[in-house]
Amino acid sequence: MDRTKGEVWVFAEQEEGKLSEVPFELLGKGRELADRLGVKLAAVVMGEGVEGLAAPLFEAGADIVHLIDDKALKVFRNKAYRHALVELVKECSPQIFIFGATHMGRDLAPAVASALKCGLTADCTDLQIGDYTDNRTKETFTNILQQIRPAFGGNIIATIVNARSWPQMATVREGVMKPLEKVAGRTGEIVRHEAKLEGVEIPVEVLEIVRKVSSVNLKGSRIIVAGGAGVGSKENFKLLHELAAALGGAVGASRAAVDLGYCEHERQIGQTGVTVRPALFISCGISGAVQHLAGMQDSQKIIAINTDKDAPIFKVAHYGIVGDLNTVVPMMIKAIKG
Repeated sequence: MDRTKGEVWVFAEQEEGKLSEVPFELLGKGRELADRLGVKLAAVVMGEGVEGLAAPLFEAGADIVHLIDDKALKVFRNKAYRHALVELVKECSPQIFIFGATHMGRDLAPAVASALKCGLTADCTDLQIGDYTDNRTKETFTNILQQIRPAFGGNIIATIVNARSWPQMATVREGVMKPLEKVAGRTGEIVRHEAKLEGVEIPVEVLEIVRKVSSVNLKGSRIIVAGGAGVGSKENFKLLHELAAALGGAVGASRAAVDLGYCEHERQIGQTGVTVRPALFISCGISGAVQHLAGMQDSQKIIAINTDKDAPIFKVAHYGIVGDLNTVVPMMIKAIKG
């Protein structure tokens, strides 16, 4: 089999019969990769009674849905999912397999890669197709997946390739890929597969699932007011909440602010938090470390407030205000309310 003709796969994770946003983000990038390679784009769906999830995946860009429907897959258990996926990869030989860097993806993808003895790049922020020449052997590989991610604390951007041991696997951070516009009524091919779990001992039994619903939806907010270490205290963060309330937006934070206890972790934006693209992002007391910029630099409009005129945040801001946020923010609130 010519492995370069293999499909591009996206793992379409679901829980209790509902797809998350992540598969749609991955299908947007997967469509680009598949078209560049001239191959089919496929989504992989696993679970019990999940055939109905194929329709929205076709509308989001998938040509094929590989479906494994088995009662043993009703809830996620690593060994069951891993075994079924490994057998599926061996059967179909995709050339690229992409997972979301979610709790499930970070658990499952390394287990699959280890079983297949292939490479895996975690937490990618971009994926491209390009050529690669091995400096040692001088061998050149064409149309290789270039897996791009921050490294060394975000101080450099690394491009990683897996030229020999396929499939080329990667997990992709949530929010960094843009989904395609859905095409209503678009259809594709459903390919059904067996889970092949006979004789496989699954040592984990799920007795109860307890969920804590987050009160924060930064990814869905059109306006975000974010604070950093420069806010100074948890008490001062109340100013940001007041500004966000006046604008009808949400409050976010840098990792430094979260580590200092000024704000909850679920509000963290950046390389180790969420990635956002709001219509308006107001940065208050954030210096602009690479790790933070990775999570917000694609915002449509960025307003930065900082006492340091040389702060890196001003390099990505559309509008900059050099000043004390404790003076500037109350003035903004007053103007907005007025």
